[in-house]
Amino acid sequence: MSDDSGAYEARLREHMRAQQVRAEHLTFEQSCHSVAEAALAADVTERDFVKTICLCSKSGRVVAIVVKGEDRANRQAAQQALGLGKLNIASPREMLERTGYPAGGTPPFGFDAVFLIDERVLEMPVVYAGGGSEKALTRIEPQELVQVSAGQVGVWRITAAMTPPSASDQTS
Repeated sequence: MSDDSGAYEARLREHMRAQQVRAEHLTFEQSCHSVAEAALAADVTERDFVKTICLCSKSGRVVAIVVKGEDRANRQAAQQALGLGKLNIASPREMLERTGYPAGGTPPFGFDAVFLIDERVLEMPVVYAGGGSEKALTRIEPQELVQVSAGQVGVWRITAAMTPPSASDQTS
């Protein structure tokens, strides 16, 4: 974990304040990198989480797909819908450079990207997501998330029941 975690969290809190985002920023002593760790830290269930999967086009455009914790992002659906060509999962370095946040703490809003929000995210009254570092979370209502990210709601998932999990989808 980078020593800059406090700076990343501060950047997100400042964005939330400046944009009047109606969400809670939560910080913890323990890691929130994985959904399991985050659920334990926040004392909620894993089903309360969404993850932000960041993809990059060859032109450098960032696409952030927000799906429920148990689902996988559907890159092919995003590629077809956006017409950006092949989208690759961002490496941890690319995530930091292009979003301003480290892998494992990337929030579902607050940086320059096309945000695609899976319709299942809206089934929840409130969701937990990355909070700017591996030790922080945001708690936000899905409708607020759609608004603050200018997210496009649609079917952007491959459900966990359809395919085995992929290590490349673990980056949040």
